Amino acid sequence: MSTRSDRKSQKADNEIKAVVWDLDGTIWDGILLENDEVKLKPGIKQVIETLDSRGILHSIASRNDFGLAMDKLKSFGLAEYFLFPEIGWNAKSVSIGNIRENLNIGMDTIMFIDDRAFERDEVRYVHPEVVCVDAAEYRILPRMPGLNPRFITEDSRRRRSMYLEDIDRKKVEQTFQGPRKDFLASLGIELSITEGAEDDLKRAEELTIRTNQLNTTGLTYDYDELREFIHSPVHKLLVCGMKDRYGFYGKIGLALVEISQNFWNLRLFLMSCRVLSYGVGTVVLSRIMQAAKNDGKKLRVDFKKTGKNEQMYITLKFANFHEVETGNEGFVVLENDLSFIQKVPAYVKLITHKNG
Repeated sequence: MSTRSDRKSQKADNEIKAVVWDLDGTIWDGILLENDEVKLKPGIKQVIETLDSRGILHSIASRNDFGLAMDKLKSFGLAEYFLFPEIGWNAKSVSIGNIRENLNIGMDTIMFIDDRAFERDEVRYVHPEVVCVDAAEYRILPRMPGLNPRFITEDSRRRRSMYLEDIDRKKVEQTFQGPRKDFLASLGIELSITEGAEDDLKRAEELTIRTNQLNTTGLTYDYDELREFIHSPVHKLLVCGMKDRYGFYGKIGLALVEISQNFWNLRLFLMSCRVLSYGVGTVVLSRIMQAAKNDGKKLRVDFKKTGKNEQMYITLKFANFHEVETGNEGFVVLENDLSFIQKVPAYVKLITHKNG
């Protein structure tokens, strides 16, 4: 079984989470403001639908009239695919910055499609991490490695729907009268923590590849490695799911525990950034802490700064972890004596059980 020292501790360079499209000359031929009879590029609807079915999100960065452009997209049956469209008169780099913030993903997971070299260069200059592609290449997008994930899970297929559900939550929160804890209580959050089974492994692999911000190490594990862990007598692979009255968030967290004589060693802990504001990462961590304490052991966590996971480090420090060991390749070990464990907040219904 692989050890920490020989694990790959970075994400795949070409993994794309969202494609941002220009409109004029890119999705359709012609300029909408000059002629409202523009026509879709041949086969482009199928390209967008194919990527959407793989869990790739879509948005728009276009200099155009918002109402006219959205009406045209609706007439083509495409408007529903585009999240947080930026249609106006901003620079494309500004639009992409806004889209990234709304989607809450890394800039290096965005691909920008435009027919004009000037626009691609402007975006590339401001956001060098963004993958910029000439619109003439749109037909080959489904064959590009970064847009062709190894597994397509149920969570992948529902990704756009889950973002739309989250938009509904945020609209309600903005108009909610009362303390935030009352709003959270109104959601009816149910959080499950389950020992991983075969059916979880494709999504578990996907989580290690896609999750950057709330991630202790940035390590990735493939299906076969994860399968070894669920059959190992000294490991626990915990999978977290979440739902509320607006819908199912899917599998949003993963924890890999290695049990030794004196410690529970948390080799990997990650949570989707989509649930960051609900504090469920702390809830899951507290449950692991309690399980280790019940087993008569302390809890240690492997951590490596990746440039994106500062929030996870803060979460650990607030949970009373402190550094006890410095390892190779930038790894540190944090330890908790488990003298204080935060309670599960009243707004979360926690469900824990073993598979089988």
